[in-house]
Amino acid sequence: MRWFRPGRRPAPRAHRDAGPAAPRVLALIPAHDEAERIASAIAALHRQECPPQQVVVVADNCTDGTPETARANGATVIASQNNRHKKAGALNQALDRLLADLADTDMVLVQDADTTLGPAFLASAVAAMDATVGAVGGIFYGEQGGGLLGALQRIEFHRYAREISRREYRADVLTGTATLFRVATLREVRQARREALIGGGTSYYSLASLTEDDEITKAVRTLGYRTVSPPGCKVVTEVMTSLPKLWHQRLRWQRGALENLRDYGWTRVTAPYIIRQGFMGLSVLFLALYLVFTGWMLARGKPEFAPFWIAVGLLFVVEKVVTAHGAGWKSQLLAGTLAVELAYDIFQHAVYVRSLWDMTRRREEHWRAT
Repeated sequence: MRWFRPGRRPAPRAHRDAGPAAPRVLALIPAHDEAERIASAIAALHRQECPPQQVVVVADNCTDGTPETARANGATVIASQNNRHKKAGALNQALDRLLADLADTDMVLVQDADTTLGPAFLASAVAAMDATVGAVGGIFYGEQGGGLLGALQRIEFHRYAREISRREYRADVLTGTATLFRVATLREVRQARREALIGGGTSYYSLASLTEDDEITKAVRTLGYRTVSPPGCKVVTEVMTSLPKLWHQRLRWQRGALENLRDYGWTRVTAPYIIRQGFMGLSVLFLALYLVFTGWMLARGKPEFAPFWIAVGLLFVVEKVVTAHGAGWKSQLLAGTLAVELAYDIFQHAVYVRSLWDMTRRREEHWRAT
């Protein structure tokens, strides 16, 4: 069943300015057992060039000292009630309580508890929120640490940031690390769900999606708004420190993205995403063929090193090194080895294939904390 009905697609809307008064900004941090990280997240909000008027931590089924730590650092704490829908459920409960006191022109920042915002984030996000923009997402970078696996994720995130800049800071995904929403947009998303224009339940965030940030991006864009990530909206977030954690994180991301596309179907909004997933499938196929051919040549004991293909390989190495710029010279050296990143690419491809296989078999994917 498609969530979006093309025949009832609403026309693009633009918000009207309510006047010269600056909008109120509410920061909302859903947190489950984040006592070790919540203080840093709150402190980064207080250091903003334009800090939010209020910081609210949504303590979701916490068994540690998250609520106490949040209060000690100046945040208001509300607890979720009988929530079984993880982050999306906790956010929906909080938004139901808090949005009643906000105007349409006010804004809500939703950010992860394991993320710290750059000092210019809110000022840049508010400035980017023109009449055509429904939400502003962050550009995320990996925190230090994590050994080789952490370094590979930092390179990956830097390349993604580079890609965002090359497409004029269009946000294809409103990252869950930090996104600023206009209150009116959130209300329109909820209303569209209740009118069955889009699926995912009857509230703000979809309860049917493994990746609520990817799904709400498609919801906002389906309503006719742009989503952007301006250069000042930088955040630093956690990296996975073990292969099992990274596997479960990426499997949830990939499976959620595929299922969201299946549920929305082919539309003007989803077409580019579907095409990119198709190209991802081709890259998986071509890399597999390359590895099989290389293995066959080595097994024959007659490897051939043609100058043309050596030049192509060197160009590939140069591209890897150049696009790792910004992650540090050590990361560029790592990228230049090629072999390590090739193994990381194979890992990513395995995630893609497993996601397709599980979705084809309709195997249920469970949300796992990472």
